[in-house]
Amino acid sequence: MSTDTEIEELRREVRFLRDRQDILDTVNKQSRGHDRHDVELMTSVLHEDGIDEHGSVSNVGAAYGPWSNKQHSMVFADHLHNITTHTCEIDGDVAHAESYVIGTMVGRDEKTLAFMGGRYLDRLERRDGVWKIALRRCTIEWAFTADASFLHSGAFQGFLKGTWDTEDLSYARPLLPDTGPAVRW
Repeated sequence: MSTDTEIEELRREVRFLRDRQDILDTVNKQSRGHDRHDVELMTSVLHEDGIDEHGSVSNVGAAYGPWSNKQHSMVFADHLHNITTHTCEIDGDVAHAESYVIGTMVGRDEKTLAFMGGRYLDRLERRDGVWKIALRRCTIEWAFTADASFLHSGAFQGFLKGTWDTEDLSYARPLLPDTGPAVRW
């Protein structure tokens, strides 16, 4: 039989694991919002007064999504933000997370692919029981370009192609073999 102390310890561990998962989900949702140009999703993970710093530009709350979409659209035809290594320190209702990100961006010429590596340095706060980003500062650690013309070689003909909106098939519920319309290469 478990003692009250052991039960309370298990409850604390479950809360801690739930908090860590909620924080990682927040970081991942923000990246998905980026890649689908989903302003609502990007905004949902920032507190209203949350600050996002990308280079010399800082945006507050709901201003971040439209600004980010505009910046990405001016330079890229497509992009994916991949979260890799993620660490998180939780102290009550405040957490500090470091998430490595590898961004792959197809240039508007659709012949150039930019690879970038950096980190998201986040302070998250739990307010009203919900974890959101209070401050994000981004680093760029490395970058290089590669030839992306192979995408148009015909080798991918028939494969699904993502879209920058909520018409992307990742939003389809339920996802079925004939869910459409689908954009294809």
